Amino acid sequence: MVEWTKTERAIINDIFAKLDYEDIGPKALIRCLIVYPWTLRYFGAAGKLDTYEDIKSNKYIAAHGIKVLHGLDRAVKNMDDIKNTYAALSELHSEKLHVDPDNFRVLADCLSIVTAAKMGKAFTPDVQAAWQKFLSVVVSALGRQYH
Repeated sequence: MVEWTKTERAIINDIFAKLDYEDIGPKALIRCLIVYPWTLRYFGAAGKLDTYEDIKSNKYIAAHGIKVLHGLDRAVKNMDDIKNTYAALSELHSEKLHVDPDNFRVLADCLSIVTAAKMGKAFTPDVQAAWQKFLSVVVSALGRQYH
């Protein structure tokens, strides 16, 4: 079980209170798909994704990026039980979707970059430490079914 300080909880809640899901979610997923092009294989239903412009303008990709951020809400609301909160989602990604669990990490990295860019100077080392800890716990929980 992960121990969260009051400060870490406050930082995570503050970040999510200020996140523009419709901006950050798509940008993070678009970055992931461009920087890590092998992740495109999981988005066959999205249509043509041959170029940066195809990816950037794809409504399916944008919607999925927003969906990912809304999925993180569940972790924020259940910080003391993230592992069980994501058990079914981990199983879905492992057993049905066959998503490589490393993709959770690369998407989390992209989310960190986009969030840091949006927050600017407010993304201090202390904020980054809490954010990275939070995302690491989520990534671990999502990858749990694979172990």
